Amino acid sequence: MINKFVDSVADALADTPDGATVLIGGFGTAGIPDELIEGLLLQGAKNLTLVNNNAGNGEHGLAALLKAGRVRKIICSFPRQVDSYVFDSLYRSGQVELELVPQGNLAERIRAAGAGIGGFFAATGYGTDLAKNPDGTLKETREINGRMYVYETPIHGDLALIRAERGDRWGNLTFRKAARNFGPIMAMAARKTVATVFEKAELGEMDPETVITPGIFVQAVVHVERVATQAGGIKA
Repeated sequence: MINKFVDSVADALADTPDGATVLIGGFGTAGIPDELIEGLLLQGAKNLTLVNNNAGNGEHGLAALLKAGRVRKIICSFPRQVDSYVFDSLYRSGQVELELVPQGNLAERIRAAGAGIGGFFAATGYGTDLAKNPDGTLKETREINGRMYVYETPIHGDLALIRAERGDRWGNLTFRKAARNFGPIMAMAARKTVATVFEKAELGEMDPETVITPGIFVQAVVHVERVATQAGGIKA
């Protein structure tokens, strides 16, 4: 009998290797899998490449992983905000690498990995430093219908950490409003996906028409308690 529910976050993340590329859902404070990020911090994997919308804020979540010296590289679209001082300090001192990707390109590069697409051409970034590879070489460009485009490659993950609203033991997931954001495409783009859910559904309770992420893309599900938060996502 297929049962993808695991007893704890620690069990779900126990096999995460050093050097893994980890796709982490969340947009601002919506849909951040806090319990899984904390679990990754406790698990101990290092030299990680993190893929997220931003580079963390304050000293919790992604910033806690950065502060602990566990991150080698960040791939994101919005690395700096008012309280991103942990990332700022590490980046300026050369202790963490940044690959800046326009947000639409970031989403499409992740989606392309999940869809089996080898690459695509996007107009965003042409003529700027964003049209360079991380090593400084120029990306391939092509003129299409009179407009210049830049070749972008997929972003594959070894692990995806996402927050869902409801799930069953087969791993089928639904999301709540804006908390959905990058979750579905990250689940498709990773070799292993771990999701937290606030509600456990019995088989057959979830209308197939409402399932956003089918269980085939999910390897482990952890049930967590819903915690009230204050503005800014700080736990009460």
